[in-house]
Amino acid sequence: MADTAHAHAPGAHGGGGSRRDFLTLTASAVGAVGAACAIWPFVDSLNPAQDTLALSSTEVDLAPVKEGQRLTIAWRGKPVFIDHRTPQEIKAAQDVDVSTLRDPQSDAERVKKTEWLVVVGVCTHLGCIPLGQKDGDDRGPYGGWFCPCHGSIYDTSARIRQGPAPLNLIVPPYDFTSDTAIKIG
Repeated sequence: MADTAHAHAPGAHGGGGSRRDFLTLTASAVGAVGAACAIWPFVDSLNPAQDTLALSSTEVDLAPVKEGQRLTIAWRGKPVFIDHRTPQEIKAAQDVDVSTLRDPQSDAERVKKTEWLVVVGVCTHLGCIPLGQKDGDDRGPYGGWFCPCHGSIYDTSARIRQGPAPLNLIVPPYDFTSDTAIKIG
């Protein structure tokens, strides 16, 4: 008996490709899906954790804060000072000659509503928390905040006036959601 080989012409079965081509494409597709499944946990680990996202913004009701009162809240693990400024504090902040400041910013650049000042309560020198939030705290000669660590003094717009701090207290991103509420972050 003689073995006979049957030669198949390309496309003889109407598929246009061989079984080897099909297996190569299938193996490549399965490999690509497997690689994506292996890489996804690494990519997902770069996203912030749920507890971090929960701290990324906070809402504050300002209705109970009386004029002249200061409130401290936590945002992203840092204290945020909210000051309901009196007309005298607003006038003192607006009357400053900005050209004399180490970090020149006008009061209008630092507030969205003149009676409310919102700043991160961390001294820009070495990260201490300035005094001035509680009644009886030393607020320094400018009526703002005083950092007891190295003597930085801030005014009623939280601008550096004396001491080693290089910059004003930082104004966090915030928006008023109503007349008596803000969202920080």
